[in-house]
Amino acid sequence: MGTEMTRRAFLERSACQTMALGAGLAVAGSVLPVQASSTRRARRVGPNDRIVLGLIGCGGMGGFNMRTLMNKPDIEVAAVCDVDEARMPGDIKAVEEKYGRRPRVYRDYRKMLENKDINAVIIGTPDHWHALNLIHACEAGMDVYCEKPISHNIVEANAMVAAARRFGRIVQVGTWQRSSQEFLSAVNYIRSGKLGRIVLVRAWKTDYARMGRRPATTPPASFDYDMWIGPAARVPYVPEYTHGNWRWFLNFGCGMTGDWGVHMMDIGLLAMSRSNDLVMPVEVSAYGGKLAWPDDARTAPDTHIAIMRFKNPDFVLHWETGRDYPGRPDHGTEFVSEDGRTLTVWRGGWKVRSADGKELPREDVPGVSDHWQNWVDCMRSRQQPRSDLASMAQTTIVCHLANAALLAGAPVRWDKAKMDIVGSAGKNTLAYQREYRKPWKLPVYRV
Repeated sequence: MGTEMTRRAFLERSACQTMALGAGLAVAGSVLPVQASSTRRARRVGPNDRIVLGLIGCGGMGGFNMRTLMNKPDIEVAAVCDVDEARMPGDIKAVEEKYGRRPRVYRDYRKMLENKDINAVIIGTPDHWHALNLIHACEAGMDVYCEKPISHNIVEANAMVAAARRFGRIVQVGTWQRSSQEFLSAVNYIRSGKLGRIVLVRAWKTDYARMGRRPATTPPASFDYDMWIGPAARVPYVPEYTHGNWRWFLNFGCGMTGDWGVHMMDIGLLAMSRSNDLVMPVEVSAYGGKLAWPDDARTAPDTHIAIMRFKNPDFVLHWETGRDYPGRPDHGTEFVSEDGRTLTVWRGGWKVRSADGKELPREDVPGVSDHWQNWVDCMRSRQQPRSDLASMAQTTIVCHLANAALLAGAPVRWDKAKMDIVGSAGKNTLAYQREYRKPWKLPVYRV
């Protein structure tokens, strides 16, 4: 329990700080492309093998995930990689203290992926790098633990799923709520039908992040800023807008909707489904913008309300990020039944109430292995983990649809069978796709 609460506290602090699949492969046109090759493919993890990890993206959640995995038997961290040398010392030291030797250190993750001794990688980079990091790792034959949200946009999410399937990789997404007892218990309760027929799902998170307006300057010599930008549009360097704060700029991140919506809406989608193949909306409308702090430098909305219509089952999902939620935690997911009973779940607890507000009995599911152990177990068994990539791509796309509807200023319609937007509304937004900055290209596969 102490470990669980420590992880929650860390995550809370961190948060405050097409489907155009073409035939074959479009290889990344960068200086050091990574291609599928029998001479470069990493050795697949066997049932009794030691798992050798590499970290892409030091500090933050990348470093946290690395340390968590280092505490598990038969795990070894062999290499770390970051474009900013200033982010690396703490993780290098942690590896040295654990194993009595210095890890191999890289500035370019593609060079790390050439190391055939590595079985799997942790991706802790900003959102705009996840697609290339993951697809290139799959090409190199490596399994992946990828931080959320998996992608910067819808087209990337589909491309990532195709690559993981093409190369048979085991990918766990860092949405650890899927391995947390209160959320598993809530999902089980809703799926069991004990609350009755659900007509409304609410999910929310406060957003207090303010960036102010700061002058551009020259990046330090230790920071390869051009590589950090990667496929995103080139913008002047402002140190306060990079590490930790990039998520409030749509050039790099997905705002609070991508950062926490992928947690809180995920629980709603998971509970309203019968498997990890999730229900997805048929139409999404959204309202909001930079309403609280219109002069702030952030480009992600500070106020965002999205209303999503679902069919089979028929219900509405309401997502909100704003300032104040009286009488509720600053984040959560809530289910409302046809007779007015509710189930509310948040990090740390869950409650079931009658229509008149009386608390009702509920039952916790038995304990399960933690999220990181689940990934380790699945790398050995080759079974899909709890936050498998295909399922989390569906949740992530729902978040992107909420952003796309807001950016488009019009309702966006979704076709789950095609995994694509219907019509043109929303397709001209960063939430749908972006033109990669040269020479970067998004590899796409036909599965």
